[in-house]
Amino acid sequence: MARMKAAMAAVLVMEKEGISQAFGIPGAAINPLYACLRERASIAHVLARHVEGASHMAEGYTRAKAGNIGVCIGTSGPAGTDMITGLYSAQADSIPILCITGQAPRARLHKEDFQAVDIQSIAKPVTKMATTVLEPAQVPRVFQQAFHLMRSGRPGPVLIDLPFDVQMAEIEFDIDTYEPLPVYKPAATRKQVEKALQMMLAAERPLIVAGGGIINADASELLVELAELLGTPVIPTLMGWGAIPDHHPLMAGMCGLQTSHRYGNATMLASDFVLGIGNRWANRHTGSVEVYTKGRTFVHVDIEPTQIGRVFSPDLGIVSDAKAALQLFVEVAREWQAASKLRDWSGWAGECLARKQSVDYQRKTNFDQVPMKPQRVYQCMTRHFGDDVCYVSTIGLSQIAAAQFLHVHRPRHWINCGQAGPLGWTVPAALGVRAADPARKIVALSGDYDFQFLIEELAVGAQFKLPYIHVVVNNSYLGLIRQAQRGFSMDYCVQLGFDNINTPETDGIVKGYGVDHVKVVEGLGCKAIRVERPEDMRAAFDQAEAWMAEHRVPVVVEVILERVTNIAMGTEIDAINEFEALAQSREDAPTALSLLD
Repeated sequence: MARMKAAMAAVLVMEKEGISQAFGIPGAAINPLYACLRERASIAHVLARHVEGASHMAEGYTRAKAGNIGVCIGTSGPAGTDMITGLYSAQADSIPILCITGQAPRARLHKEDFQAVDIQSIAKPVTKMATTVLEPAQVPRVFQQAFHLMRSGRPGPVLIDLPFDVQMAEIEFDIDTYEPLPVYKPAATRKQVEKALQMMLAAERPLIVAGGGIINADASELLVELAELLGTPVIPTLMGWGAIPDHHPLMAGMCGLQTSHRYGNATMLASDFVLGIGNRWANRHTGSVEVYTKGRTFVHVDIEPTQIGRVFSPDLGIVSDAKAALQLFVEVAREWQAASKLRDWSGWAGECLARKQSVDYQRKTNFDQVPMKPQRVYQCMTRHFGDDVCYVSTIGLSQIAAAQFLHVHRPRHWINCGQAGPLGWTVPAALGVRAADPARKIVALSGDYDFQFLIEELAVGAQFKLPYIHVVVNNSYLGLIRQAQRGFSMDYCVQLGFDNINTPETDGIVKGYGVDHVKVVEGLGCKAIRVERPEDMRAAFDQAEAWMAEHRVPVVVEVILERVTNIAMGTEIDAINEFEALAQSREDAPTALSLLD
C-alpha cells in the first residue's frame, strides 16, 4: 500500500487501463489532476481551444482504432456543460470516452459557488454513468468501474466529476495489485444462430445489414467471411460503412433516405429476408417502418437488449456482441457448407451486382460548371486520394453527398458522428484521429458552416503538429436546412454570404461569399488554398499534400461551389427525389463504376 493524493490514484488507474493520450483544458478546479499528469508524464496531453472540441477529439481518438478510449478533461462549471455535446455524440454512436471534470470543494456544493454546477445530473441522460465522487477513497474504484462500464455491453461514455478537495485528499492505494475488471459482452447461442440461418435458407433474396456495432467489435473480417460463405449481399449502414469494402462484389450499396445509393435502395426493396447485425434501424436508413419491412423477414442481432424491438419487432431477436455472433455464424455456416446444407444464391447476388454495375443506377458526377457542383468535387477526391484514405465528416449536405459519391474500403476509414450530428465536430474529430494514428491518410470534409463552428481547433493542429487535409465545400449557405425549407416555400435565415469588406472586387466569384476562410486558416497557423474550377482540383490536392508533409500542420482546400445544389433524398426509400440529372454514361459516373473495373 502507498499513500498518495486521490488525483494521483486516478492517473495511475488510467495508466493501468491503457490510457496514453488525453485532450483538454486545465483550470483551477482540475489543476490537482493536471499536477499529477505532469508528475507522471506518462499520458500525453493535447491542449484544446474549446472544451467541446476536446470531447470531439476524444471521440475521434476512440473511433480511429479498436480498443482506444479517448479521455477529455476540463475544469468545473462550463467545461462540463461544454462537453455534453461530445458525450451525447459518443452515447448516440456507442463510443466510449471518459470525461473528467473538476468541481468546487464539497463544502461549497449546492451553495451556488463560482462555476459549481450539478454536472452529474446534467450528464446522466447522455452517459452510461455520471457521478460526482464525494469520498476520496472511492476515486480509484470509480475509475475502475468507469472503464468496466465503457467496455461492457453496448459501449458508451462516462463522466467523473472530482471536487477539488477530493482530488487533494490523501488515500491509501496499491496500484501494483490493480487489475482491470473483466469485460462483459453477451454472446449468441448456437441454437439462436442455427435458427437464424434456417430462416435465411427459406428466403430467395436474403441480405445482411451491417451496422456500426460490427466496426466497434472489430469484426469486419468475420462479416466478409460470412457473406462469402453464404454468397449473401451486404448493405452497410452509414456507421457500418467500410465493414465490407465498397469494391467487394457482395457490397450491395447503402440504403436510406439520404446517405444511400440508388442500387442499394433498389436491392433492399427487392429483398425478402434481412439479417441485421450491430445496427439499430435508424430512421434515415429505414424511412417508414411500413415501407422498409413490407414483404421481408427480419433477424436482428444487437449487443443491447432494449434495441431489439425498439423500432419494429423482428421475427427473431438475438442479444449478442457482433463479433461473438459472427464467429458463431461463420462456424455454423462452414459446417453446413461442408454438409451441403447451404443454398446457392449466386443468381440473386449477380442481380444485385448487376444493379451496382448499371449506369441506370448511378448519379451523375462529371459536371463541368463554374462555380462547381459538389458532385464533381467528390469525383475529384475519389480519383486523387485512392482506396486507403480515411474520411472524417459530420452532418449536412456535404456529408450526405459524401456518402453518395465517395467510397470506403476499410473499417474505421469512415469516421462520422451518425445520430447526434453536431456541427463543428469535424475539425476536432480529425485531430483526434491523427493523434491516434500518426501515419494514416486523413481527409476531413465540411460544409462552410460546420467548418466555422469550431474552426479555432485548427490552431491545435498547428501547435501539436497534427497534420491532415480538410476539404471545405463552400456554398455560403446552411445547405441542408435550405433544402429542407423547400417544404415551407422559404429560404429564410440560412444565407451565410455577405460582401466582406476585405475581399477585393477582383476576387471574382469569391466576392459575396462572406468569411475569407483562407485568411482565417492562415491566421491560426495552418495552410490553405482556394479552388474555383474543376481543372484546378488535382493541383490543389498535390499542393495540400506537399504542404502537409513540409509543415506538419492541417491544410485546408476550400472549394467554391454554386450556391444551390439539391442533393438526392426523399421521405421513403422507394421515393427518392434525385433533383439532378442521372448518369448517362460511364464517364458521367466514373467514381462508382470504376470500382468494378
